[in-house]
Amino acid sequence: MRRCWKTGATLLFGAGLGAAASRLLSARDREEGEERPGLLSRVPVLPVPGVQASELTVSPGASGAVMKYGFPSLANIKTRESYVTSYDPRTRTASWVIERLNPAALSGSSDRKYCEFKEDDSVHVFHRATNTDYRGSGFDRGHLAAAANHKWSQKAMDDTFYLSNVAPQNPHLNQNTWNNLEKLCRSLTKRYLNVYVCTGPLYLPRQEADGKLYVHYQVLGRNHVAVPTHFFKVLILEQADGRGVELRSYVLPNEPVDEKVPLERFLVPIETIERASGLLFVPNIMKRSSNLQAITAK
Repeated sequence: MRRCWKTGATLLFGAGLGAAASRLLSARDREEGEERPGLLSRVPVLPVPGVQASELTVSPGASGAVMKYGFPSLANIKTRESYVTSYDPRTRTASWVIERLNPAALSGSSDRKYCEFKEDDSVHVFHRATNTDYRGSGFDRGHLAAAANHKWSQKAMDDTFYLSNVAPQNPHLNQNTWNNLEKLCRSLTKRYLNVYVCTGPLYLPRQEADGKLYVHYQVLGRNHVAVPTHFFKVLILEQADGRGVELRSYVLPNEPVDEKVPLERFLVPIETIERASGLLFVPNIMKRSSNLQAITAK
């Protein structure tokens, strides 16, 4: 037990050093304005047990498979055909949405032309967003779990159009850089066994003229749907050889982003998102990764 504790402590200490190094490297890269080719190779890899055959045969959207690495938080959990979500009634959007992507989930005859954005009747009328809230707002109804991720079932795709799976998103961001990030998530299914994607809004502080930090965000419509200042995506990538999982975590501002800026520029240490969102990801993976003897120094 003591050996496992020491190993876990060493891993977390190493992750902390890696996070600090990532911040320094990101800052230096921005200053120099050039691409660092080895950035993604520095993302920490954590070992997990071998994937069981039963996990490969369940339907792509089964909640048991989606939540393999646990819940980032436990408030207002809802299960859909294609994802699991935690709903925040104060903001009228989700705190997080988790979906599992693999080639089976991305193939099928489902078509978004048959889908329409709709209120979530499972949410109390006082706490739900409506299409009227978005009308004329200048914001897109931005998917958290993307419709194109769930072609395997028309019902699964339909479920992504609940307004509880939507947040107000800058149109330029939604249709360009954010769309590119969603495409990247789908492309990773060619290299990894499963791609678990957790997406959500952030409301980050900004320093004002008086030197103090404030959180300011717009609200839309009669129901005061909160407009996030930023969005995050956390990717848990299961390596096909069973060696472990790779973590990637992104934060994008809810504003127009130059498409020439590579997505790697938006990579942040996972602890940045955990602190800002009040969610926890790494402890869940550590619980799943109980075989700490699989951790080897390089």
